[in-house]
Amino acid sequence: MKKIGVLALQGAVSEHLDAISRTGALAVTVKHPDQLADLDGLILPGGESTTMRRLMKKYDLFETIQIFAKSGKGIFGTCAGLILTAHEIDGSDDETLNLIDTVVMRNGFGRQKDSFEAAIEIKGLVGEPFPAVFIRAPYIASVGEQVNVLATIDNKCIAAQQGKILVTAFHPELTGDTRLMELFLASL
Repeated sequence: MKKIGVLALQGAVSEHLDAISRTGALAVTVKHPDQLADLDGLILPGGESTTMRRLMKKYDLFETIQIFAKSGKGIFGTCAGLILTAHEIDGSDDETLNLIDTVVMRNGFGRQKDSFEAAIEIKGLVGEPFPAVFIRAPYIASVGEQVNVLATIDNKCIAAQQGKILVTAFHPELTGDTRLMELFLASL
């Protein structure tokens, strides 16, 4: 059984734990660096990316997560997690984990009041369109050659993968649809 952690410093933690459990994998919360050692993958949930980065630094998780990913373990970043894993944030000098070759646009679809839901097609998923929930969502403005774009909306990249790093601008954990979680698990 694969063991997947959810970074539990801020954001939609319980929803991810539930989604992992529904796939049959073991779900655990992660608050300390030593908890990464026996994981197959880690989820960086939605939340507030600046606050999450500060807390990751405070608890010595920032560099530990970079080492974890570079050792070949998987990372699934949703919304703020997509921002944190990027190579660069457009218009910002904020430090990122630099795990996937992307440039992201914070609040790319507008502020909280502009949040929306959409049924989208995602490469690698079969069946009905995926019910995506966008909350103050970012998007990926550009990708490097190694990045596989999985989905777009209005010509904006909203899901991508590079090796074992999977990112979405939306919140799959809020939908009850586990196909993206299963796609992540299959990559590990």
